[in-house]
Amino acid sequence: MNIPLAEKIRPKTLDEIVGQTHLMGEGKPLRRIIESGTIPNLIFYGPSGVGKTTIARFIAENANMTMYKLNGTSASVADIKNIIAETEMLSGMNGILLYLDEIQYLNKKQQQSLLEYIENGSITLISSTTENPYFYVYNAIISRSTVFEFKPVTPQQIQPAIRRAFDLMAEDIGVSLTLEDGVIEHIARGCGGDVRKSINTVELCVLSAERDEENGRTVKMETVRQLTQRSNMRYDREGDEHYDILSALQKSIRGSDENAALHYAARLIEAGDIISLCRRLLVIASEDVGLAYPMAAVITKACVDSALQLGLPEARIPLAEAIIMLATSPKSNSAESAIDAALAVVRSSGALDFPRHLQNKHFDGAEAQVRGQHYLYPHDYPNHWVQQQYLPDALIGQVYYHYGDNKSEQAAKAYWQKIKGGR
Repeated sequence: MNIPLAEKIRPKTLDEIVGQTHLMGEGKPLRRIIESGTIPNLIFYGPSGVGKTTIARFIAENANMTMYKLNGTSASVADIKNIIAETEMLSGMNGILLYLDEIQYLNKKQQQSLLEYIENGSITLISSTTENPYFYVYNAIISRSTVFEFKPVTPQQIQPAIRRAFDLMAEDIGVSLTLEDGVIEHIARGCGGDVRKSINTVELCVLSAERDEENGRTVKMETVRQLTQRSNMRYDREGDEHYDILSALQKSIRGSDENAALHYAARLIEAGDIISLCRRLLVIASEDVGLAYPMAAVITKACVDSALQLGLPEARIPLAEAIIMLATSPKSNSAESAIDAALAVVRSSGALDFPRHLQNKHFDGAEAQVRGQHYLYPHDYPNHWVQQQYLPDALIGQVYYHYGDNKSEQAAKAYWQKIKGGR
């Protein structure tokens, strides 16, 4: 059987594991748990290719327990029941360790079938997932497990694994390899923190390398560039990474850091997702710039319309214009705060009566104590304003909107203070 290089190179010791030093470094929590020999229920959460499966397998294979492996994409209730049945057999006397990859694909019923056996300790569960377990894993399983978050591996941490992969590949196919300068560093940078992807790239580089007359092969930078192009984009439109990038974009613009905002926007553009980028920019224009620069919403809409009409690659230009404009504009969230405050009162107080003079014109009933609408038309008065009640009686004096401390809103505040006589 042709075993993939990424499978052959899996670490045999804890010190060979790449990255995750916040979990696996000397004295770190997960390493201490593994070295203790007593394994609790564990959930590993993080992007693909960062060591979740490697560490889970390492724990399982070195535990003094009967081990079973299931994958959430293909496991059935029958598979789980078969493993549970083993708990009463001789093979299950020391306990059963179930390694469950991609647990997020198991439905609630499948996950619930494990609960009793996790609870009494006859099954120890080690599961891995690329999705946030607090959204996708049954709460009762989470409450009985320890969740560890795995992070993308840095290029510097990946380089030793790439070197080992080249050595192993050369040994397997019986050739001498020559690497042009920068090959290892380029692969490490170009695979977006995904160790598995970098090892797969090594395999492709060797297989496609130019042969010389002495049964040697040379891996050239041009080949590496072709094989790693766009591979550094870690992006899933339905996953956490998608929302993390959009969140980072908005928070960078809100924080007036145009360079960081351009970085996250570039990641969305490179992934071809200008729809999500456009929608988020429209939100930011009103939520974060708002009344400090009201034209921001108009300009952003124009840039978004242009981008959608142009398509990529030209769309990047009006989108960059909107991003830089929003990031460098004064900021105000006064409109958002005002409408949220109004919504909170409406939800708590319900539908209150209107002041009579604000109602649509209609005849008064016989029971009306005051007849006639008596509405004062502001345009008939100086400065187009006249004092009269607008809020329902129960809310007289209620304030939702507070002027922001930016030039635009302070100018409006000064104007109305003058017109309303300091009210």
